Parts: sequence; structure tokens; C-alpha cells
Amino acid sequence: MLCGAHSTERVLIMKVVVIGGTGLIGSKVVSKLAAHGHEAVPASPDSGVNTLTGEGLAEVLTDAAVVVDVSNSPSFADDDVMEFFRTSTTNILKAEKEAGVTHHVALSVVGTDRLQESGYFRAKQMQETLIKESGVPYSLVHATQFFEFMKGIVAGATKDDGTVHLAPIKIQPIYSDDVATAVARTAVGDPVNGTFEVAGPDTFQLDELIRDGLAAKNDPRTVVVDPKAPYFGAVLQETTLLPGPDARLGETHFADWSAQQQ
Repeated sequence: MLCGAHSTERVLIMKVVVIGGTGLIGSKVVSKLAAHGHEAVPASPDSGVNTLTGEGLAEVLTDAAVVVDVSNSPSFADDDVMEFFRTSTTNILKAEKEAGVTHHVALSVVGTDRLQESGYFRAKQMQETLIKESGVPYSLVHATQFFEFMKGIVAGATKDDGTVHLAPIKIQPIYSDDVATAVARTAVGDPVNGTFEVAGPDTFQLDELIRDGLAAKNDPRTVVVDPKAPYFGAVLQETTLLPGPDARLGETHFADWSAQQQ
């Protein structure tokens, strides 16, 4: 469950198309919506829906009330990720208008507007702008880093000599299941035509969290504190990755999740 999630679920059973519905978050969103009786349809290239070419979009959106976009670029290279979000989002929004979809929900990242040195986050910002200017009623869910994403942070910060360079900044990660709960609840509620944030219940210092995690796995890599260490291309301030005071908090603590992984 997610504390204080937005809006009350409608009694009406609705068709919700989940773009990226076979991924980590998407598959959970589909399951949660289906468990409450909604027609949750996962849409991905595997199911014949290609948002880059537009293939299958018109068909899958027939009779859909809501579209949830939790898709991600297969490549994080600056030009590739910008092209992915620009083309994909444009095609989805166009198809939504033609199909009469009344709510577009997109998952983005807490601090996107503060991370514009990064090509990835410039692309996410552009995606949000397209949604806001589309005329389709929308809700943007900004989440902090998933617990499952810690491996990616370590990989991105590991140097050739095996040391892990991280800035001593604050982080408030969240369990992917809590993110999916927030997204699913948003999908069956009224559009907010704005943004709200979701985050985990605990705040950590990034370098300490990663150091403890590596030690727990007997990983020999050394964490080096480096205030100038980039985060996927962006230099961070202490609170860059933290949500605001009104963020809705998930219930799952990182320590409990981590213990289960062991």
C-alpha cells in the first residue's frame, strides 16, 4: 500500500493501456489494476505495439479510458534517449486524442528539472513538456530511485580501477511495488493536470548506503566520496534527489527489502 495516495478509485471498471506493461513497474501496475477488476492491457513491442513507429497503437487504444506510460528508452545515449521520448510520446498522445482517451499517466523522476546536465533527464523533461502541452488530461508521478536501481547506480559510478565514486548526497529510495501502487491508483482516479511525488520512508546518504550494501554482499569494491562525482552526467547538490515535503511515502523500508534479497 502507499500512504496518502491521490484520489479515490472510481467504481466504474475501465480499460487501461499500460505502455511498457511488461517491465518492472509496468507488469506490477497491470497486476494491481487487474486485481481490482479493471481491464489492464500491457502494450510493448512483444505484444505488437511499437510506440516509435506507431504500429498497433490505434488498435490497442480502442475503447481505452486511460493510458499509463512507464516505458523507457532501450539506449541511454543522449541522442537516442531524446529521440525515444520525443517520438514515442508524440505518437502516444496523437493516438490518444484520436481514440478519445481521457487520462494520460506518466512516470518520471523526482528532481528531473534539477538534473538537466544529464541527457537522460533533459529527455524526460521534454517528455513532460509534451504531455503538459498536449491538451490531454494528465497526471505525472515523480518517483525517487527504486531500491532495485541501486545496482545501476553502483555500475555507473564504478571506475576502471574498481573504485565506486559517489557524491555525499541524500537519497530517499522507494520499493518498485510502492511506485506501482501509486501509479495504479492514479490511473483510476481523476487527472490532476499536475505532478505529485512518491518516495520511500527513509533517507540515506548515498555513499554510506552503497558502502553498506557492498559490504553485505562481500563485494570488495571501495566507495570513494567525491563531491564532484556525476550522477548519470549531472553533478549533484546534497538535496537534488530528495522529494519535497508533500511527497507521499511508501511503506516498505529499504532494510526490510534488502534483508529479503539476502
